[in-house]
Amino acid sequence: MGVLDRFERGVERAVNGVFARAFRSEVQPVEVASALRRELDDRAAVLSRGRTLVPNSFIVELGPTDHEKIASWQDTLGDELVAAVTQHAEKQRYSFVGPVRVGFHEADDLETGVFRVLSSTVKGKVAPATPRTDQAGRPRLEVDGRGYVLTETVTVLGRGSDADVVLDDPGVSRRHAEIRVAPAGARLSDLSSTNGTFVDGDRVSSVDLYDGAVITVGRSKLVFHAARRDEAWT
Repeated sequence: MGVLDRFERGVERAVNGVFARAFRSEVQPVEVASALRRELDDRAAVLSRGRTLVPNSFIVELGPTDHEKIASWQDTLGDELVAAVTQHAEKQRYSFVGPVRVGFHEADDLETGVFRVLSSTVKGKVAPATPRTDQAGRPRLEVDGRGYVLTETVTVLGRGSDADVVLDDPGVSRRHAEIRVAPAGARLSDLSSTNGTFVDGDRVSSVDLYDGAVITVGRSKLVFHAARRDEAWT
């Protein structure tokens, strides 16, 4: 089953066919997904052997009528488009330098049924793990089955929108814990959270992490994977 097939099933589950009715004669979400996929392919840049960089930040510009149609569903649609972009990148072995984001803006110069995609490469502290970046010389976190490469020295875990890894969990503080990465390894520190931070079931204030360590914050479990020592991050 292809990426777009999975995307269409996800949208259908999320909004119970509302898009099919709302977009009967306007922009179709699957058309946007196809455009984002083409944007990845067209702007893919080979940086080194085995590493191809693609944009990770996308703005979809829509005419006033289409933009109004998606007003109530843009967060759900954005999440599904992010998933479609990430899945295509995994299939093509593309790399990101930051989290994938898809937003929607209104453009008065666009007619109904016409849209425009603007893309850019925006560096962030975490990036979706693809088959290539899984093996790169940076540690990563596995969160709900999805991998994130830790691309910067400090990565904050929390419920707040300013956290680097945002966890939708009421038991997690806005800035709950942080992971500091150094050449010698990675260290997890609790940031005076309300419910505490645990590693393999033990409450910790600060501890060195090892490959396979299970971090628990609130009801969320994250698995830490150490950097490969035999490969460099390029």
